[in-house]
Amino acid sequence: MAEIGGSFFACSHLQLRSSMNNTSSRSLYNMPFPSLLSSRGQNKKRQLRRTMAASLTTSAPKREKDPKKRIVITGMGLVSVLGNDVDSFYEKLLNGESGISLIDKFDASEYPVQIAGQVRGFSGDGYVDLEKYQNIDDCWKYSLFAAKTALQDANLTPQVIKNLDRSKMGVVVGSGAGGIKTLCNAIDALLKQEYNKILTSYYPTNMGPALLAIETGFSGPIYSISTACASGNYCLCAAANHIRKGEAEIMLAGGADAGVIPSGICGFMACKALSTRNDEPQKASRPWDQHRDGFVLSEGSAVLVLESLEHARKRGARIIAEYLGGAITCDAHHLTDPRSDGLGGGAITCDAHHLTDPRSDGLGVATCISKSLYNAGVSPEEVNYINAHATSTRVGDLAESMVGHAIGAAGALEAIATVKAIATGWLHPTINQYNLEPEVTIDTLPNTKKKHDVNVEDVMTVAVSTIITTVNKFWPINQTPGFTISVFRSIFDHMCI
Repeated sequence: MAEIGGSFFACSHLQLRSSMNNTSSRSLYNMPFPSLLSSRGQNKKRQLRRTMAASLTTSAPKREKDPKKRIVITGMGLVSVLGNDVDSFYEKLLNGESGISLIDKFDASEYPVQIAGQVRGFSGDGYVDLEKYQNIDDCWKYSLFAAKTALQDANLTPQVIKNLDRSKMGVVVGSGAGGIKTLCNAIDALLKQEYNKILTSYYPTNMGPALLAIETGFSGPIYSISTACASGNYCLCAAANHIRKGEAEIMLAGGADAGVIPSGICGFMACKALSTRNDEPQKASRPWDQHRDGFVLSEGSAVLVLESLEHARKRGARIIAEYLGGAITCDAHHLTDPRSDGLGGGAITCDAHHLTDPRSDGLGVATCISKSLYNAGVSPEEVNYINAHATSTRVGDLAESMVGHAIGAAGALEAIATVKAIATGWLHPTINQYNLEPEVTIDTLPNTKKKHDVNVEDVMTVAVSTIITTVNKFWPINQTPGFTISVFRSIFDHMCI
C-alpha cells in the first residue's frame, strides 16, 4: 500500500475493467457493486441483491448538462508527509514511497505504538503568516497552506478574487478532531491554573474555514463538517451541492487534521486500532495483507477548488477534471465494524445497527457507490478505476473496500490522488501487500504502479474515490460509521458543451 501523502491513512485501490468482470449488461442499480463484495455465500448475495433492488431505481442515470450546475476542479493544494505540493506527492505515491517513521515529535519510546506519519519541514512561507498565527493549531496552518496553494493553482490570486463576487465563494473544510493539540494544551494549562494560556477559541473544527474566509474575504457558505475520516469527502459533496443550487460559484473543499500527539496516539491505541509494527514503520500499513495489524496515524491537509463550469469558462480557468456527483451513507451499526446482515445505507441514510462496527458484508459502501453513480449520471460500465478506502485493519479492509486513514484530510487527499490518476494515466500501487487475503478477488495493484488509460476520448471513463469512516471513542465526533463516494472524470474542451 502507499500512504497517501501526509494523511492518517494508507491509500490502496483497485482497477476495474470497463467490462465490470463481464457484468456490465446487468444494472448496478439492481445488484451490489460486484467488485467490492467478497464471496460470502450465495444466500447472502441474494439477500444483498434483494435489498439493493428494493432501495434503488432501475432507470438509467442522467448526467447534468447545465454548465451552471456542472462542477469542475480548477485547483488543488495539500500538506503531506510525502511533501507539500501535489506533483511531488503523487510522484512519491507512484514510486511506492512510505511516509511512515518512528515518532520524533515527542517521546513515544515507552508507548506500545511508536510509529506515525509526520509532516516535516513545513514553513508556510508566502502562504501562512506564522508570526500572526503562532498560537493556532498545526491543523489550521496546514489547511491555510493547502487552501492558498489550491487557489494559486486555480489562478485565483488576491487580485483576481477582488474582482469576483465573493458572496458566491465559500469554504467547506472538515476535520475529525479540529485543533486537538490546542484543546489538550488548554486542559493542561487549566490543571496548572495557568488560565491565560487557555486558547480554546482555536480548537473548534470550524476554525479552519473561518480563518480561510477572513484571509480571502469569501462570504458565501462557510462551515466545517466533522465525520472522522469521511470529513473531506463529505465536504466535497456539500460544496458541490452549494454550486448546483446556485448558492456559490466557487467553493474551497477539503479536510485537515494534525492528531500525531500523545493523546492522539494513546486514544487510538486504547481502541486497539493502530499497528504496533514498530520495528518496520514503512511496512506497517498493509491493506488486505493477511498480516496487517492496524492503521498508522498521520497528519496533513488537502483542499480542492470546485467551480461551476460556466464560471470557470468565463474566467478562462484551467480545468483539471470534472466532479460528477457523490453520495453519503451510514451504517450506524458499531463504532468500528460494519453490519453482517447486509441491510441499510443509501444516499443520506442510516442503518441504526451499532456504535462502532461497519458491516462485514460491505453493503453499506456498495449502496453508497450505487447511489453516487446514480447521482453522477454514470453507468457501472463507465467506471474503470476506483481509489478506495482500506485502513489496514482486520475488519475494515474486507468490509469497507479501500483507501485508508487520513481522518479529516483523508477524503480530500484521496480525491487529489484520484484526479492525478486521471490526469497522468498512472495508478499508484498498494505497497506492503505480500499475502493477500483469500476473500479479496479484485486487482489491488500490489507493490507496483500501473499505466492505465483513464483519459480516453472516445470512451469516457470515470474514476471513483471512496471513503469509509470508522469512529473511535477518543475523537469528539458525532457521526457513526459512514460512507461517502465522489465520482470524477477527465474533461476535454470539446466535451464542455
